[in-house]
Amino acid sequence: MITITFVTNDGKTATAPDNSNLLRVSLREKGGIPFKCGGGICGTCKCKIEDGIENTDTIKPKERKHLTEADFAAGYRMACQTFVNGDISVSWIPLADRR
Repeated sequence: MITITFVTNDGKTATAPDNSNLLRVSLREKGGIPFKCGGGICGTCKCKIEDGIENTDTIKPKERKHLTEADFAAGYRMACQTFVNGDISVSWIPLADRR
C-alpha cells in the first residue's frame, strides 16, 4: 500500500494500492483535489507533487495540452491522468483562489 498526503487539505493522508489513480483516490478518500471532468479535458485537477514525483507514472498526452514543460519541471501533474506507485504528497490551488 502507498500513502498519499493531501497537503492542501490539512495534510490529510490516505492509503491506496500501488498503481492507483490520484484523482480516484482523492474522490474515494475525500482528499479534496478539485475536478470537473475527470477525463483530462478541462485541466481543473492540476496539482503539484510536493514530494515523491519519482513515484508517479509517465506524463500523458492529455496533460501536455494543459501543462507546460516548466509546469512538469516544477512537479505539476493532472490528478486524473496520474497513477501513483509509491508515497507522495500533493498540493493544489483551491478553485476559489484561482483566477
